[in-house]
Amino acid sequence: MLRIVLFLFILVQSLVSFAQVSFKKLVLSKNEKYIIEGSHILVTDTLVMGDSSEIVLNPLKKDNFITSKVTMIGSGCKISGVGASSKKAKDGNPGTDQVGPCLSGKIGTHGSHGIKGIPGNNLTLHFTDLTINGSLTINLKGGDGGDGGDGGRGGNGGPGTRVCAGGNGGHGGHGANGGEGGEGGTLTLKCKNCPEVRGLMNKFIFVKNHGGYAGYAGNGGAGGQAGLGPKGDGANGKKGLDGKDGLEGKSGVIKFLSN
Repeated sequence: MLRIVLFLFILVQSLVSFAQVSFKKLVLSKNEKYIIEGSHILVTDTLVMGDSSEIVLNPLKKDNFITSKVTMIGSGCKISGVGASSKKAKDGNPGTDQVGPCLSGKIGTHGSHGIKGIPGNNLTLHFTDLTINGSLTINLKGGDGGDGGDGGRGGNGGPGTRVCAGGNGGHGGHGANGGEGGEGGTLTLKCKNCPEVRGLMNKFIFVKNHGGYAGYAGNGGAGGQAGLGPKGDGANGKKGLDGKDGLEGKSGVIKFLSN
């Protein structure tokens, strides 16, 4: 009995994972935006995209699929599956200033590493008949990497006295490296009755699937100031090291499937 229940559970989960959004006819009016939700597969007998309309892919699924038998595209239409960009990482905390005599300031903490940008969606388009009266832009750009966090400032040294020199300033924390850009998505295109589909590229179909931009490096924190005193001054803290810029994300590719 347990095996039967387990089998049914796995079967239901498989059916859910392969669920698709189906239409007999999907018509998008001018400037209308349609978001694919609850699935990553859109199937329709007829797809009509009015001027400046847009289909937004499901960001929760890396691979998205659109299948349409009769497809008519207007002017300035879009299919978007852009990866999200990452925010700047957390800066380091400043070191504590010393108010007590002769004590050195605390070291600032290091900044956090920049987070990698989210990759753009992969998209597979299966058309039987395709008519483009204007243009279709497919944007699968990777998200930009987040900037690295700045290092924290070093704390100031405490003042000196007649018996001891002023405290040293604390060193600044290091700046962190910027995050990598997300990879651009891969476009796979098949059109049964479009023998010259490659010839549509950069004339009627425009693809943006470059990788995301690299995150900038975090700056090293400034060193703390030396404490001053009649017996001698302390040393200023050293500035933290700057991080390195991240790497740009890799661009996606375009694949053409034969009939």
